[in-house]
Amino acid sequence: MDVESVLRMKEGLGETSYARNSSIQKKFTDAVKPVIIDAAIDAYLSETPRCFRMADLGCSSGTNALSLIGDVVNGIDERCHEKTRQVPQFMVFLNDLPGNDFNSIFVSFSDFGRRLKNVGRRDESHSVFMAGVPGSFYGRLFPSNSLHFIHSGHSLHWLSQVPPGIFNEEGKSMNTREIYISKTSPPAIAKAYHQQFQKDFGSFLKSRSEELVSEGRMALIMSGRDTKEPCNKGTTLLWELLARSLSIMVAQGEIRGEDLELYSAPFYAPSLKEIEDEVLREGSFMVEYLEIFKDKIGSGDAKKDGVALAKAIRAIQEPMLCHHIGREAIDRLFHIYSELLREVMEKEEIVAVYAIVVLRRSP
Repeated sequence: MDVESVLRMKEGLGETSYARNSSIQKKFTDAVKPVIIDAAIDAYLSETPRCFRMADLGCSSGTNALSLIGDVVNGIDERCHEKTRQVPQFMVFLNDLPGNDFNSIFVSFSDFGRRLKNVGRRDESHSVFMAGVPGSFYGRLFPSNSLHFIHSGHSLHWLSQVPPGIFNEEGKSMNTREIYISKTSPPAIAKAYHQQFQKDFGSFLKSRSEELVSEGRMALIMSGRDTKEPCNKGTTLLWELLARSLSIMVAQGEIRGEDLELYSAPFYAPSLKEIEDEVLREGSFMVEYLEIFKDKIGSGDAKKDGVALAKAIRAIQEPMLCHHIGREAIDRLFHIYSELLREVMEKEEIVAVYAIVVLRRSP
């Protein structure tokens, strides 16, 4: 499977699209937003450029990207006026894979300026410029020394490919009837996922080190874990329930067993040590902030929360799952999934775990 060709959010503005089902990501981004804004302000103050150039990598679709960009612009604007400095112009690059829907962002840009603070102090139609940059962030996207600040939210846990090391010599997965690391997975599975993360994150860091100016900053949010062991309930539970949903459909004859055997998630939730180790190995960045952030998912209404969480996962996973089991099975799959989520959420809270990282480009 060509992961890059199918790893994209459910496009458009429909009921199961990412634009309509990204409230969970927004909740956690809002919770750590001060860290991101401070990193952007520090990047600006390091050079005080007349044009501040920043990129949002893996921006996907919907309102989340523009909301955060607006907060960064406002934060730098306020700091400039505190220090009686001229407010810079802003060049914003929105990046995602070529198959993703940039239009859902661009159509809301006309309203973006009106939501900025201090509109009386600036000609917002001429101070913030925006462009889309399609391509994988695991390679180069921008000219050398061209960016002051980079943000990536809820994207870097997606690997560039399913780890080759999970397959045996016959090309079959050694992770029987599982789609991610689980308690029953052989040790080779966790090792393969970790090695793929090292390769991908290292490529990401190397590419960004060439694109950022000296003292430029990156603020990254990705799924993470707070344990040394890769099989951590906070990061594996949702995958285990999705695998169980697929197994139920196999048992009921609704999909073929071989379809389940062929599907594995190109996902990895690293520990803070794994992130730090790769930053140190690549050598171009200093760690300014590295923390785990945890919070429960849901409102307390298990049935409602189960449906909402299933829609959020569907918005991300549907294209990949359709590639394996066919579009006609998707509605049934996520109905089963929402019921399993409801059963779990009636008994316990589901907690999301994220790693928050701020890196500074070394001089």
